[in-house]
Amino acid sequence: MPLKPIALNEGPEKKIYLLKPRGFCAGVVRAIDVVKIALDLYGPPVYVRKEIVHNKHVVDELRDAGAVFVEEVEEVPRGGRAIFSAHGVSPIVRKEAKERNLKVIDATCPLVTKVHLEAVKFAREGYTIILIGHKDHDEVTGTLGEAPEKTILVESVEDVDTLNLANPEKVAYLTQTTLSLDETTHIVARLQERFPNIKGPKSQDICYATENRQMAVKGVSQYCELLLVVGSSNSSNSKRLVEVGNNFNVRSYLVNDWSEVDQTWLEGVQNVGVTAGASAPEHLVDELVDALKSKGFTSLEEVELIEEDVRFSLPGELLHASSLRPAAPVAASIQ
Repeated sequence: MPLKPIALNEGPEKKIYLLKPRGFCAGVVRAIDVVKIALDLYGPPVYVRKEIVHNKHVVDELRDAGAVFVEEVEEVPRGGRAIFSAHGVSPIVRKEAKERNLKVIDATCPLVTKVHLEAVKFAREGYTIILIGHKDHDEVTGTLGEAPEKTILVESVEDVDTLNLANPEKVAYLTQTTLSLDETTHIVARLQERFPNIKGPKSQDICYATENRQMAVKGVSQYCELLLVVGSSNSSNSKRLVEVGNNFNVRSYLVNDWSEVDQTWLEGVQNVGVTAGASAPEHLVDELVDALKSKGFTSLEEVELIEEDVRFSLPGELLHASSLRPAAPVAASIQ
């Protein structure tokens, strides 16, 4: 979908192109609200396996509110209340939680759950599953766990070229939800060349928010010399935005917040693009924009690709608990 018309800055003023959509996606809003509502309903401590979303500021705020972040469910006291992060978990983790009699609230993004269900379906049908994704990412680890004996992870076209499958006629592919659209397209094309009968998901696994934010970066790239992406270093979708910018010949950097902006990056820059990964709070973007204005970037244009109106309902566990407590306040997403 083409971007709405953009005003090209040809004047002497320095300009900020503020990309939209940016920041929180529906899955992140849901995951953060899950933790906040759980704390409100049950009180601390509420244990969260891994980072609820990949953003340092979000995790720190929720920790201050009473959430306890752990790496594995074995760190949660038996019978305790545990939340699974937005990135999903493997069946082994669910089994361990059950064995510890944990009260589990599942904050897995529904779009990640979609990929898990596809993996289960393909495995049951006897397919070898090629999972396109980044090794050791929390989402990939969870998806691999659905059918580990039938799933092979590939990260590049080169990985595809080394595949040696027992039955090349019975192959399917899935992808991590937060990948680069362009890179994934090349990998899928190579898979289709090598395995002409390969099956894929009915609809792409890369999520709408990842796609929208990458398309916005592409659309504004011809107008900017610099792109600043607000997001944490372990956020896959945020890192992909930097890659997209660099691939379109825009110097692009990932920063947690304004404090990480190297002032030398701004030297000689007339136009700067600003966006945020899907787990980055909007207040960090506001602070960065205000700081840029103080550095002489006084003109601002918000560039919108498409209006996002996706919403996900809360997990059934919380909906049921909330219904038993009349007038329980609903937590607001981190601003």
